[in-house]
Amino acid sequence: MISSEGKQLGIMPVEEALNVAFEEGLDLVEVASNADPPVCRIMDYGKYKYQTSKKVQEARKKGKAFQIKEIKFRPHTDEHDLDYKIRNLKRFLAKKNRVKLTVMFKGREYAYQEAGIELLNRVANEVAREGAIDQEARLEGRNVTMVLVPK
Repeated sequence: MISSEGKQLGIMPVEEALNVAFEEGLDLVEVASNADPPVCRIMDYGKYKYQTSKKVQEARKKGKAFQIKEIKFRPHTDEHDLDYKIRNLKRFLAKKNRVKLTVMFKGREYAYQEAGIELLNRVANEVAREGAIDQEARLEGRNVTMVLVPK
């Protein structure tokens, strides 16, 4: 048994431990049930629950789940459209989002996969200041994909 100050009180019967906790106006909480004998601690259980929930909230806030945005291209995307998509890509990277770039092939375009890879590399070079390549260009079915992460 451990006191509210963290001192070892030794092994004692459950009734006696409950009486000690009651006298202090606190709760008796079983900390390690699989130990032999089980370890109990005198504490304010409501306060303990509140502190653990705050720790979980803080950890969740720090470990913010990142979001993956996707921008799709075609092998023959026009210059103006490409500039527009690159502008959006820079905006996503500025907001610290990961971005998946996809070049989609239809029909006979599939024979020109190198053009899609070159397009992705060109886009990655244009946003080299804002982001870095996390996953190189690779073929996935009828698409070539690349993942960029913010710097």
